Amino acid sequence: MRKSGYLCAALFILALNPIFAQNVDREELEKNQAAVNFINYEGPHSRLDTVEQIRNIGYQLGLSVKNGAVSAGANNRYFVIHSVSAPEGDKLDADVFGLGVDAAVDHIRNLRLIIQGYLQGAYDYSADDAALLARYITIYNAVFRGDWDFYNNRYKTPVVQNLTGEKAGISVRFDEWPGQTLMTIPLGTGLPGSLSAIDTSSLTDEQVTNEMRKDGGGIEDRQGMVDLKEREADEATQSATLQREAIAEEEKNIERDREEAVAQRQRVEQEQRRTEQQRQEAQRQQQEAQRQQQEAQRQQQQAQQDAEAGRISQQEARQRQQEAQQQQQEAQRQEQEAQRREQELAKQQEENKRKEAELAQREQVQEERRQEAAATEERAEQKTQEAQQEREEIAKDQQTLIEGKDIASADSGSGAGAPGAGTTQAGAVSPSAANSLLAVSILSTNSPLGRLVRLNPQTGATIQASQMNTVNGRTVTLLGGRILAIAGIDRGNGAIRLVEISSDTLEMIAQGSDDIHPQSLLWNNGNDLYAVIVAGGKNYLARFNTNLEKQSQTAVEVHPYASCVFQGDRILTQNAEGAPLLLNAQTLR
Repeated sequence: MRKSGYLCAALFILALNPIFAQNVDREELEKNQAAVNFINYEGPHSRLDTVEQIRNIGYQLGLSVKNGAVSAGANNRYFVIHSVSAPEGDKLDADVFGLGVDAAVDHIRNLRLIIQGYLQGAYDYSADDAALLARYITIYNAVFRGDWDFYNNRYKTPVVQNLTGEKAGISVRFDEWPGQTLMTIPLGTGLPGSLSAIDTSSLTDEQVTNEMRKDGGGIEDRQGMVDLKEREADEATQSATLQREAIAEEEKNIERDREEAVAQRQRVEQEQRRTEQQRQEAQRQQQEAQRQQQEAQRQQQQAQQDAEAGRISQQEARQRQQEAQQQQQEAQRQEQEAQRREQELAKQQEENKRKEAELAQREQVQEERRQEAAATEERAEQKTQEAQQEREEIAKDQQTLIEGKDIASADSGSGAGAPGAGTTQAGAVSPSAANSLLAVSILSTNSPLGRLVRLNPQTGATIQASQMNTVNGRTVTLLGGRILAIAGIDRGNGAIRLVEISSDTLEMIAQGSDDIHPQSLLWNNGNDLYAVIVAGGKNYLARFNTNLEKQSQTAVEVHPYASCVFQGDRILTQNAEGAPLLLNAQTLR
């Protein structure tokens, strides 16, 4: 007898047996997920990337920034803008991390992997610290999504210029990420290798912490952040100590060099005075030489006259003239020597000015280093205080949880029970699953997609809900204790495929490899499954086994809204024009 292959908001009573649950990689990726309720794509994928392939997307962007790029990536996929500018009050620099229209990421765990890789590549964070910061960054950006006043008040002008009000932050819905996401990563020191490269104080804003406290307190992540801040404080304290020691050593060097510069300046000034005296003496001698030359000329004339008159000899006249010329030459030599000495002193004076300017620059650098050391000490104190305060708050929240109270209710003085009392986490195994009712919860008024849920048969309360939210509720089929369906969305890396769903966890444990038409139903005839597939842009009816492997398909195209009616070993469906098409149920010929 043919069994109907679909249901719409119908209920089934299942005798459940344990089936293989999630694989190790999925468990590793999903642990420590934080409180903001991100709506992710849960379903088949056309391409399954490894953890390292996903992380490497961000890592390569980070390496570009680390090597000096102010922007990296492709605007239509994944890109980052490294915005660091001059001080602007207490406003922050930031890295703007964007998802372009062709970004294929559709799950928050994968987006966090990309951000983790970026932080490792750009700032040398360890894998654990980068993963912790990535979780905080996504929550932070979800909390402040579209809060334009927040971004304007918190970030420097160049950062804000790279944002738009409708794209700032990140939506909680994966289908609103591509082309509509500009996340800010607040920068602290922004230095690779520094635990304070990212501003953890901003990421632990009160609104962010309150959001994390909504889901069991977010204890593990908050403890991880406290540990990071304490290590930040230790690093800052050590850095400040080294800075102070370097400053003290440089101050000694500056003082020594300053004393040498003063002594050199005094030597130059003393030499300049001596040179000036020599110049004055040279000028006096030159004047005397000129007088003597004039006198010599007069005497020469007189000597000539005297010689002619017989009063002195010609030899004595020539001797007087030579003496006058020698005096003049000596005066000129002294003048040249004074000029040479003055030039040397001028060079020494310029060198002294250069050294003094260099000392002034070094003193300015020292002042900047003193301010930086003070800021580092202040950061160490701030991180210590924040860590202490947050550790106390965590301890209070842990005590509240031990007492079986809801943290949010405890804050308001209520004694309400723990969150979700009577309800298991999505994907968890319900203790009362053996006699529960299986149902489909359709999530939209214009789509058959939804998730499987399990209900308490007495109260109708939900006791388990699948994380997979793309199950076509019209195709859910129960066959031999197995749950089979069509699931998925044809967007990004998503795909519409045949899937098998664990009756234990309600999560996908297998997917087919053939693309299914989004309007296709799922029919079964015995152990054969039938669906409309898409191949090369055309629609065909295909037969599958229960392992979701294609066994045969039609040679002709079928209508996208085709139906199937089984009659013995025949199947009636419709061709591309909608006319009836009679086929062999096995060969589909």
